Formats: sequence, C-alpha cells, structure tokens
Amino acid sequence: MTERLTIRRPDDWHLHLRDGAMLQGVLPETARHFARAIVMPNLVPPVVTGKDAAAYRDRILAAMPAGTDFTPLMTLYLTEKTDPADVAAAHARGLVTAVKLYPAGATTNSDSGVTDFDKVRGVLEKMAEIGCPLCVHGEVTDPEVDIFDREAVFIDRVLDPIRLATPGLKVVMEHLTTADGVDYVKASDSGLGATITTHHLIITRNHILVGGIKPHYYCLPVAKRARHRDALVAAATSGDARFFLGTDSAPHTDPNKESACGCAGVFSATNTLSCLAEVFERADALDKLEAFVSLNGPAFYGLAPNTATLTLAKGDSVDYPARIDTGDGPVTVFDPGFPLHWRVEP
Repeated sequence: MTERLTIRRPDDWHLHLRDGAMLQGVLPETARHFARAIVMPNLVPPVVTGKDAAAYRDRILAAMPAGTDFTPLMTLYLTEKTDPADVAAAHARGLVTAVKLYPAGATTNSDSGVTDFDKVRGVLEKMAEIGCPLCVHGEVTDPEVDIFDREAVFIDRVLDPIRLATPGLKVVMEHLTTADGVDYVKASDSGLGATITTHHLIITRNHILVGGIKPHYYCLPVAKRARHRDALVAAATSGDARFFLGTDSAPHTDPNKESACGCAGVFSATNTLSCLAEVFERADALDKLEAFVSLNGPAFYGLAPNTATLTLAKGDSVDYPARIDTGDGPVTVFDPGFPLHWRVEP
C-alpha cells in the first residue's frame, strides 16, 4: 500500500486570483504548492489587452510572499473588439499564454463576453496561426436551455463549429462537468484538451441541493449527476494526456456566497492536492496522479514540466482551516465531505 508519493511540482491550468486585498489573501494558498497557473482575466474591468495583462501580472508578482517560486501565466479576455495584432504581440513576447472565451453572462464577471462569434473569427484565425490556445467556458447562455444541459449544447452549437471553421486552433475545454464533454474530448485526436476541477471530481448536484441549499458548493458550470462525476473521475485517473488539472479555485467572501443571490465559485486552492490524492487512491490510480497534475498540462501548452518535486504522505487526517481570512473578508475552503489523510510534506 502506497503511503508516500513523490511527484513533479504541479501546475494549475485554471485559477482565479482576483485583485487587490483578495489577491493578496489567496495567492499564498496556490503558490505554496503550485509552480505555475493559468490566471483568469475576468476582473472588473477585464484584462483585454497586452497592456492590461502586463499590469495585472505585475500586481500578482508584487503580492507574492517572500521566497515564493510561482509563475503566473497570463490570459486575455476575448471580446468582440479584441485586436488580433495585440494578441499576437503579447503572445510573441511571452506575456500571454492563452485567450479566454466567455459567452456573455455565462459566469462571474462575464458581461463583456462574446455574443456574436462571427465578430471574433479574425482573432481565432490569428491564434491558430501563432499557436495561442483558446480556453473556453463551455456553456451556452440561452435562457431556454436547462442549466444542466448547457455544456452539452455548447459543444454542438458553439465549440464544434468554431473548431471546424478554424483548423489548427488549440482549444482547452475548461472545467468539464459532463460525460458528454469527456466523450467529445476523447473523440478528438489533436488540438483539444480539457481541465477538470477538484470539486467536480467529488461533488454532484445533490451536494448543493439535498438537505438545504449549500452555497459553498455552488459553482458554474454547476455540478451534475453522479454519472457525470464518475465519468470525470475515470477521465482524470486514466492517464490520458488530454485531461489535466484546472482547479477553477474561485474565491468569494462568505457574505457574497451566502447572500440571497450567492456568487458561483468554489475555493479549493488550500487543500486541492490532499483531495486529489484521496480521489486517485480510491480509484486505485495514485500512479496516474502525477500525469494529471504535473505532466499533461505542460505537454498540451508546449512547456517543460517542472523539475522540482514535492512529496505527499498518508497519515492521520489533516485539519485544514474551514476558511481563510483576506482583506476583503473570510473565504470558505472547499469541504470534500470526507477526511483527508494525504498531506504535502514540508
């Protein structure tokens, strides 16, 4: 029975750090264990130009604790006014790693997203030419589409047409939540990858709704049926290089989560590696954990894996804080609903 596991230092390929006091409060939670992270651009106002990305990166670097070894990988927020030349210049400088597509209104701070996809064709074609990946929030926002069906409908209505119209475009389906999404990725031979979050490997919609509404499990895309959760676990633990970790760790203060119209987002940066070790151990796949958290993502993005390592050890249950304090207020840490026996050794 495995009780210690040494892996390359992991990366997070989908992360929300926010800004200001919240950034300062949550950044240490990610930088403690992760070497790099794709940082989401949905600030207010959003990060839409190379100049915006440079300024945001500087604020992240300024907020890092002393002695921290962490590299933020910046993204641009795709709008209908995005300049292809600006994207190309920022990508060529190594400033921007990817561009993020939010359908307008799909999630937190997505009001500036795309409504008319014909207006971004030029940007997508330029991205395919220069090898800049497109990260997609894969949900339609049509009010007639049931919220539990929005990912599957997005694949048919939006994603597949984009990929067919833009050969060579590398696409990351972020935060997969359905068996439909898993099947779509597995049916693709190249140019398509997918991130899976920690919480979507654990919770189902029952966790949100049964026995009273649990706002700290509410996220977008919303958690689905158990069969979809199980398909995600099978994909993550398979070793398939097209699937890799993107926590979508998304901090909101407790008053904002617990309000009459609570914000969507799960904050899991603090205990993600412990949670994942439990999930992979239950699947008898601890030998595949390194691929999911440390190898598959860099390979997709054309980056070298990290050379540093960390070690997970199994022992008595770990007492993580229920919440962390930030200058904006308390933020609740994801509760997987079961004891965590794996911890990262100091």
